[in-house]
Amino acid sequence: MNEAQRPQVIHRVGSLLRAVAALESSGASTSALARETGLARPTAHRLLVSLAEEGLVDRDLKSGKWSLGPELYLLGSLAASRYDITDRSRDVLRDLARETGESAFLSARRGDETVCIASEEGSFPLRSHVLHIGIRFPLGVATAGMVILSHLPDREIDDYLARADVTGEWGPQHSREKIAERIAETRLNGYTVNPGLLVEGSWGMGAAVFDTQGSPAWALSITGVESRFREERRRELGEFLLREAHRLTQLLADRPRSRG
Repeated sequence: MNEAQRPQVIHRVGSLLRAVAALESSGASTSALARETGLARPTAHRLLVSLAEEGLVDRDLKSGKWSLGPELYLLGSLAASRYDITDRSRDVLRDLARETGESAFLSARRGDETVCIASEEGSFPLRSHVLHIGIRFPLGVATAGMVILSHLPDREIDDYLARADVTGEWGPQHSREKIAERIAETRLNGYTVNPGLLVEGSWGMGAAVFDTQGSPAWALSITGVESRFREERRRELGEFLLREAHRLTQLLADRPRSRG
């Protein structure tokens, strides 16, 4: 392998692992993973076999489907002390779900994406099922991606919007102009509102959670059906989200620093 090929292989491996994780609940066939990553099936299969040899993925001998491997668990447990905030978020998510009746979620920024890492179901019997643990969205798409993008510095926002075009997959409601409008609205309110932009009738609201450098590294969000997000209730929900996001920010600022 020459120097020019190495970054491409790393990108492909990363894409495959993320695709396996996204389909972890039911396992994923080689063909499905190839489609998800845009790889040729033989290429996907070759990489998956190599990853299995390292323990990074597993394959069910009966179904032939792939899932995450034991080595990833070991690596993840070592990284958890630096990156995992789910323990400190549990009370916040529980209070959000209990007080609002809606399902509550915590998402983390990962480069140009957000990934949902924790959730708490609400008591209201009708729920939106757009979000679930492990699902990823680009910045500017879905509640977490919108509120995190809105709190980035202007230069970072401009750079991202210049290189990212999400309309192909997520529709014209996610054009640069529409995203810019929602950024302005989010900055005005402090929280973001997603009025059924991904699935008709499924609404969401979110607030940013900041790291010790003041960067929007996570987002708290609630989702539910449209009738639960009438205008008169949105302000109340938004203020509560902002309080809980500030509370989690403070909890994270007070956590012990890892050594290293």
